[in-house]
Amino acid sequence: MRKILLTLLALVASNTHAEEIGCVTTAWKLVGANHKVCVQAYDDPKVDGVACHISQARTGGLAGTFGLAEDPSNFSLACRQVGPIKIKEKLPDEETAFSEDTSIFFKETRVSRLYDKKRNTLVYVAISRKLIEGSPMNSISTVPIMPWNGQ
Repeated sequence: MRKILLTLLALVASNTHAEEIGCVTTAWKLVGANHKVCVQAYDDPKVDGVACHISQARTGGLAGTFGLAEDPSNFSLACRQVGPIKIKEKLPDEETAFSEDTSIFFKETRVSRLYDKKRNTLVYVAISRKLIEGSPMNSISTVPIMPWNGQ
């Protein structure tokens, strides 16, 4: 029981950098939480002026209510320039910008940032990963690095 509680606490702690925007019910459940799609916002920790929104399916029912359900690998990603872009440090060609655990069964949604030097564009790729077998589910969004209101 203690191990389960520690796992649940770790899942909650790993999601502290996300801002929950809201959820839309997709199917009503008589018992437990409804199935839904939830939207979260992330600010890129190394690039000021870029925010990403990711929508993800959340499983309801009793398992979903208690955080024990494995959410499906269905998501969408949109990243935009929301202010002057300021890169805080030299960016590698590819790195994880942020990630979120989506089940207690070692599944996560990871957003990687790629830098397209030729086009001066940040490319964000969301993928679903599971410890034993990977998932081909993915979504992509690009943010060209451009001046913001004359800056």
